[in-house]
Amino acid sequence: MKKQEKIKKIADYIKSGEKKLEDITIGLEMENFIVNKDDLKTVSYYGENGVGETLEYLTTKDFIPYKEGEYVLGLEKGELSISTEPGSQFEVAIKSNTDIRNLENKFKEFFNELVPYLNSKNQMLVSLGYHPNMKIDEIKILPKKRYDYMYDYFKNKGTMAHNMMKGTASLQVTIDYLNEEDFKRKYFLSNVLTPIFYGLFDNTYIFEKEPLETYTIRQKIWENTDKERSGLFEIAFDEDISYEKYAEKILNTPPIFIENNGEYIYTKNRTLEDLADEYELDEGLIFHALSIVFPDIRVKTYIEMRMFDSVPYPLNFAIVALIKGLFYNEENIKKMCEIAKGTSYKEAIRGKEEVQKHGINAVYLNKTILEHGKTLTELASKGLDENERNYLEPLKKMLDSKRTLRDEFKEIYTKEGLNAAVKPVVLKTEK
Repeated sequence: MKKQEKIKKIADYIKSGEKKLEDITIGLEMENFIVNKDDLKTVSYYGENGVGETLEYLTTKDFIPYKEGEYVLGLEKGELSISTEPGSQFEVAIKSNTDIRNLENKFKEFFNELVPYLNSKNQMLVSLGYHPNMKIDEIKILPKKRYDYMYDYFKNKGTMAHNMMKGTASLQVTIDYLNEEDFKRKYFLSNVLTPIFYGLFDNTYIFEKEPLETYTIRQKIWENTDKERSGLFEIAFDEDISYEKYAEKILNTPPIFIENNGEYIYTKNRTLEDLADEYELDEGLIFHALSIVFPDIRVKTYIEMRMFDSVPYPLNFAIVALIKGLFYNEENIKKMCEIAKGTSYKEAIRGKEEVQKHGINAVYLNKTILEHGKTLTELASKGLDENERNYLEPLKKMLDSKRTLRDEFKEIYTKEGLNAAVKPVVLKTEK
């Protein structure tokens, strides 16, 4: 198969995600740490009271398990998917939906069942961007073959790749596109907004057990993971960005490993283009190749925004509302295009660097991150209907306080210590 044919095959897969206006949805994935309440140490996957035991418990609640050998590593039930990250981070994905309230109800239903079970084991879920009380070498890696391969591959790629795998937690939001022109706008805009979203939703003050002087450590970790596949992709700022251009980027990137006939094969530095000469470039391999890159904005059959630190309820749904109000309103897209017009890759990188130094007081595109946050929240409010506008209230409150979750954590940590600053996931009882 010629290179252009391979590119077209991947591009056609991305194109298959196009939706009609009435069918567009928004999706949500949330990673949390499970820690012991007393010492805030991570709960290992292994052994009595481990995360593995929690996954086994959920199989008694009609969740269908995914196993590797004897280990339960993932679960599915209806519109929920549960997975475990390399350091036993607990990820919950809710199938994309047209209505934020439906997403929230699924979220509450599951977590109101899970939290009491964890309480019975003296454990709690914690929403932070980085583990609050363990160094990376103290965390055991999960028993997934793919993680073994990734762990080995990244050893020579970036100085913080293992911090990424075992120590970070994020929130990810997915949006749909109508056609290639709509894809181009949304992909460009979401990349331009990346420094703003990193700054606004910074939720990490402790890194490797020590307080941070800088901000947004998760973005620094990603930028020091593997420059081929993480951070901002420069192509996002090209005027001729297209399905095929993104597909070519994927074709030129090593997928690290592949699955063939039920077995994982470690392919190391071989690119997808090279592997496609030996293995069939089918939907399974294309999906894997699109999934094994980790940019701030990732494309599959939807656009995935990955720059948000893990944040607690209800701010997590404020993020969902913010993205829906901005990206699913034509007037707002036009206004954001005016704000972002002409922004270059270098400007966005410089914006990210400024945010790491100054947080929400950093200046990017002639405004502070805080000012951008207020502008974008006002736009989003106008782009949502009356039933969903209220989801923005926790964000408005945060912006009015001129403090991020990181700032709040720092204040409590300084006055009362780590145990007071680390708060468990708590939900309202009503659904």
